[in-house]
Amino acid sequence: MRVLIIGGGIGGLTTALSLHAAGIDCVVAESAVELRPLGVGINLQPHAVRELTELGVGDELAELGVPTSSMNFTDRFGGTILSLPRGRFAGYNWPQYSVHRGELQMLLLSAVRERLGADAVRTGLRLEDFEQDETGPAGPAGITGVTASLRDVRTGERLKETADVLVGADGIHSAVRSRLHPDDGPLMWNGIRMWRGTAEGDPFLGGTTMIVAGSNLSAKFVVYPISRARARGRVLINWVAEVVTAEPGPVPAADWSRPGRLEDVLPHFDGWRLPYLDVPALISGSERLLEYPMVDKDPLPWWGAGRVTLLGDAAHPMYPVGANGGSQAVLDARVLARELAGAADPAEGLAAYERDRRTATTGLVLAHRELPMERTIALVTERAPGGFDDIADVLTPKELTDMAAAQQGITDMDVSALNARSSWNVRHVGR
Repeated sequence: MRVLIIGGGIGGLTTALSLHAAGIDCVVAESAVELRPLGVGINLQPHAVRELTELGVGDELAELGVPTSSMNFTDRFGGTILSLPRGRFAGYNWPQYSVHRGELQMLLLSAVRERLGADAVRTGLRLEDFEQDETGPAGPAGITGVTASLRDVRTGERLKETADVLVGADGIHSAVRSRLHPDDGPLMWNGIRMWRGTAEGDPFLGGTTMIVAGSNLSAKFVVYPISRARARGRVLINWVAEVVTAEPGPVPAADWSRPGRLEDVLPHFDGWRLPYLDVPALISGSERLLEYPMVDKDPLPWWGAGRVTLLGDAAHPMYPVGANGGSQAVLDARVLARELAGAADPAEGLAAYERDRRTATTGLVLAHRELPMERTIALVTERAPGGFDDIADVLTPKELTDMAAAQQGITDMDVSALNARSSWNVRHVGR
């Protein structure tokens, strides 16, 4: 079997590593001419860290990432509303890591090229179309393979690439999805504008804490370190500012690399000084700002057909409020490899993969849309607009319990179930 993966992001590269580990030949086609460590921070939940560890990159990941110990929800003054332990501190056998997205991508890229060969990731190739072949000895679906039409973005040359399976891991503007689902609806914006950046700063709260301050019903600030201590004891800090700036509705496009302007974001956080962090100074100290609308897409009734499927953001784009989108792409990759390796026919393997992952991720997409934490945080703002000394004077025990359950519902897997589950590694002859 040979698999063509469209997209060289975290999902596509993890798919390549997973397929290779399962004894399945594959190649990645990426539209960017050069893959570079771009972007800002990302979180990998324990369920994803387990899979990457079992793929053999756990040591490198441990060197790269910060093992997050807690996720603290606060009001805009820094008063703690709720603190949730993370990763090993919550009882998982694996940590949660906060890491630079681009550096994670480079780690995976290096592993793919080392294990699969230097030509396993072919850059500068954009998918234009594909067709499924129905000649020769076919499996139960009557399809024998896929022919992809690619264009070299450097020369304009058109290329044909054949494979037994095509996987669209090409992100929120997926070309594979648009051809499978030509009537697919638009990106849906909830009206929240996000600004993101990184800046060096002093470690705060032990250097492994994620802070979620305020509410995006007005203004919200998420901040966490994505590096260990560097020169002079400083760390690289990732931040996300979220503000409602428009009415919800469809948008034609969303670009993670769109530059943001300091004068647009800074006024929303004037005077925000947490006991351990000067928010305006952190924003102003960032070398580069990025701006992005908080968008997703309506869940699909089906992902793929025959020998073509979707993975990661191409299949299930979701709001980044559960720190779980990238982790779900990792799970997609592992399940895909497991099902293809165990199937008598590729189409059957893809159907089994979709049954497993579409059910799980559809629920997550819809749960993220509810912005479940915001209602409780809004209550805090309403009841204690000037801050508080003790959250017990503001929220009832049930309100706090419900708040914790809401966040865990979009972020976590059951601790005992994940710890006890057997490995998804595929045993096979010859590797």
